Amino acid sequence: MTMNAIRVHEYGDADALHYEGGVPMPDIGPGEALIKVATAGINFIDVYVRSGVYKHSHTYKNTPPFVPGMEAGGTVEAVGEGVDNVKPGDRVAYCLVLGSYAEYAKVPAWRLVKIPDAIDMDIAVTLMLQGMTAHYLSHSLYELTPGKTALIHAGAGGVGQLLTQMAKLRGARAITTVSTPEKAEISRARGGEPVIYRDVDFAEAVLEMTDGKGVDVVYDGVGQMTIAGSMKAAKRRGTIALFGGASGSVKSINPLDLAENGSLFITRPHLWDYTFDAAEIARRGKDLFGWVASGELSVTIDRTFPLADATAAHTYLQEGKTKGKLLLSV
Repeated sequence: MTMNAIRVHEYGDADALHYEGGVPMPDIGPGEALIKVATAGINFIDVYVRSGVYKHSHTYKNTPPFVPGMEAGGTVEAVGEGVDNVKPGDRVAYCLVLGSYAEYAKVPAWRLVKIPDAIDMDIAVTLMLQGMTAHYLSHSLYELTPGKTALIHAGAGGVGQLLTQMAKLRGARAITTVSTPEKAEISRARGGEPVIYRDVDFAEAVLEMTDGKGVDVVYDGVGQMTIAGSMKAAKRRGTIALFGGASGSVKSINPLDLAENGSLFITRPHLWDYTFDAAEIARRGKDLFGWVASGELSVTIDRTFPLADATAAHTYLQEGKTKGKLLLSV
């Protein structure tokens, strides 16, 4: 049997995404489930995979030709031998399994999260990669507590809005960077204190807002454009979580710069290592779904593109236009 899907035959820019029919449907084996995809999430990790940034990654393996996409939601079509946590017909969502830009995807069953009846499919998908990223950053990598201050780059983006809300839920202060007054209003509505980086030196602004002390933790998913300022904005012995590279990957950091900026700690995490087993995925999913159900966490979906328009969706993402989550309707 065949399906429609996006495929990448060679690493490249957004034009490397090809919408194709007649793509073989995946065969499932023991421990796997076949998912009929309803919605696929679009994330910067898809850009990294598509462009070859992760071509040597052992964590996120990919070799052209491949179907891109690392996040989706849909219904279980079939299960392989030994699968007992889901059954055909269940509504499920997942992340960090390559192949979601397609009508069907095979997924290790232990990575699937059942979607509660009260949660919309598109919201559930948004809570997978972006939601779980925000959760591990604020709850595990650096545990925010009352009295702590965080700097969150791209505060009006999908992760930024969720992370800001989680910081506030934990009683912490959230200073954010944004590019425009419109995005500043979006961030402010989520509890952030936005700095428009195109108008001022954001590091200097953050130091002024913290009486010269700097922030306890910087959550930096922008990378190349912000890393130097992130180090300046962090307090003495502060932490920098460099979890992405929306402006380009950070190729190197001089260890002496960490010393000169206050004996800083820096980490380059992968979500994979914070969703390493079924229990951890279930714990994060329970929190996220619970906060949405109770009204404590709001999810913003910016735009939904048809599957065939994946190239346009990636272009929109890379141009920095997003004000929330981007999705593909499958």
